[in-house]
Parts: sequence; C-alpha cells; structure tokens
Amino acid sequence: MKDKFNQNCAPSGAVYGLGLLGAAIYYISTATTFWIGVLGVLKAIVWPAFLVFEALKSMGA
Repeated sequence: MKDKFNQNCAPSGAVYGLGLLGAAIYYISTATTFWIGVLGVLKAIVWPAFLVFEALKSMGA
C-alpha cells in the first residue's frame, strides 16, 4: 500500500520541483540587489500559496 501512495505522489512532486526551479530563476534574474535575490528564493519556495490565494481572491471566496 505504501508503494502505491508514493507512486501516485511522484508526478506532483516533479511539477512542484520544476515550478520551484522556474520561479527561483525568474526571481533571481529580476533581482536588483543580493537581498532582493534572497527574498526571491524565499518567494519561490512558497509560490503555490500565492497562486492559491490569488485564485481564491479572484473567485470571490
């Protein structure tokens, strides 16, 4: 049972990882200072929370 659960979660982990990498590259490439780049890395880690928040806000929830 444990192996089946791990196999089903693997694709979502890969998507999150690619999103994390892409967000980090974007935020770092647009950073004007070192500390803005550090903030960008932190934002890249929590980007799904921003996405869900904005989606719920636009739906009026």
